[in-house]
Amino acid sequence: MSVLTRRSIALSTIALFAMLTAAAAQEPRPSTASDDADPVLAEPDFRVLNLPSTLRLPVHGSNFQLTHRFNGNLRQGSVTDNASNLFGLDQGAAVGFEYRFGVARHVQAAAYRTAIDKTFQFYGKYDAVRQHHSIPVSLSALLSVEGALNFQERYSPALGVTVSRMMADRLAVYATPIWIHNTAALLNVDRDTAMVGLGGRVRVSATVYLVGEVIPRLAGYRPDQPAYGFAIEKRAGGHLFQLNFNNSQGTTFGQLARGGFTDSLYLGFNLARKFF
Repeated sequence: MSVLTRRSIALSTIALFAMLTAAAAQEPRPSTASDDADPVLAEPDFRVLNLPSTLRLPVHGSNFQLTHRFNGNLRQGSVTDNASNLFGLDQGAAVGFEYRFGVARHVQAAAYRTAIDKTFQFYGKYDAVRQHHSIPVSLSALLSVEGALNFQERYSPALGVTVSRMMADRLAVYATPIWIHNTAALLNVDRDTAMVGLGGRVRVSATVYLVGEVIPRLAGYRPDQPAYGFAIEKRAGGHLFQLNFNNSQGTTFGQLARGGFTDSLYLGFNLARKFF
């Protein structure tokens, strides 16, 4: 795929998101709609581990998130060896920064940069349906494009949907089918990947949660094994700290499509702060 074609795909993706934003901005606000800034006890964050949740962001509200995936593989070496490296903390990390902003009612825009391949990811989320009485699920549409070397090459657009179901402020389950283009770019091969992220979050006390996620690939380019992870997290007001373990250090849609690694487990964390 030529550089011109990849840039055209990236620009088309951004233009489509701009059209969705403009349409949502013109949508009248129902008088009975609940406030998007209200806390949702079963869904405290905009991510599960790596994939997006259906949490809404109020207009002009924002969220900052820091991701760390340490380089030490906890499935290599003895417990003593890992302890001597502080379970990976001494071995560096793949660090990511995300800023998310509510650009219109039910529309979020996010910019994320991770140290892996110096990848920038720009994506939007349209929270089309909210679980309420006769509506059994929440649904959010996803639109993304990412590029390596500070968004200079290997562009990977993605389209997807996140569907969630919350039960009694205690449990949230997620299904996130996503199509990602150009997932084998490192091999100079033009391939796509279709995957479905499956995740869940259970509130075990007033502010503590257990979280899990697995991302099987259904078709296309799918090396090694599906990415998966599990975590424990603590909410404190507008802050959320999640201590997680993953079989991959990937955090963007394209990186997750390439899967996890056999006999690998990496310690990491997500740290988020809401501004609304």
